[in-house]
Amino acid sequence: MTPRLQSAGHPAGLVAAARESAKGAGPAHDFDHVMRVVATTEILARAERADVEVCVTAALLHELFNHPKGHPESHLSGERCAEEALAVLRAEGWPPDRAEEVAYAIRVHPFSRGITPTTLEAKILQDADRLDAIGAVGIARCFATTSEMQRPFYHPDDPFCAAREPDDKQWGIDHFYRKLLRIPDVLHTDTARAIARERVSFMEAFLAQLGREIAPPA
Repeated sequence: MTPRLQSAGHPAGLVAAARESAKGAGPAHDFDHVMRVVATTEILARAERADVEVCVTAALLHELFNHPKGHPESHLSGERCAEEALAVLRAEGWPPDRAEEVAYAIRVHPFSRGITPTTLEAKILQDADRLDAIGAVGIARCFATTSEMQRPFYHPDDPFCAAREPDDKQWGIDHFYRKLLRIPDVLHTDTARAIARERVSFMEAFLAQLGREIAPPA
């Protein structure tokens, strides 16, 4: 199930705000990421009978603000992003209660906050955003961030964390073991879990192939 990358059919003002905020962002958080999450969110929302408008709008606006990686207040990016989203929605004439539903989903969506949302719409945004962190795109995003942070791809002596705790602040592959392979365990919806199974299988195959390629000569 591959989401379509398109912005047609979404409110022009919201698309413009999302596109503008993504200018200069790295490929892990660029406008293509936003539109992938939008497409996945719509799939999940329709399958789970959620409020599609709230879900898709939250997905469109979920990257309006991000502290840089490693910033001491990066865990607060969701709060700032929610406030930015409220301002955009007010300018678009949204009713306050509907705007707050969108803002709540954005506020609690970051993985780093570890919050279990209380609304289905917020759960769906979390699921869609987390699905974009796994599979082929997830691998690409992981290594884009690894390069941005100037970290080696893997620990030279224990690349797959067989005898140590994963430390993704030091090694790229460690992020698979610290976060990515755990994502299916924190998804909320059956639809998301079904998508995740295929993507995790792909990541496991990638790790197995990497192990064969970097193994010392026999």
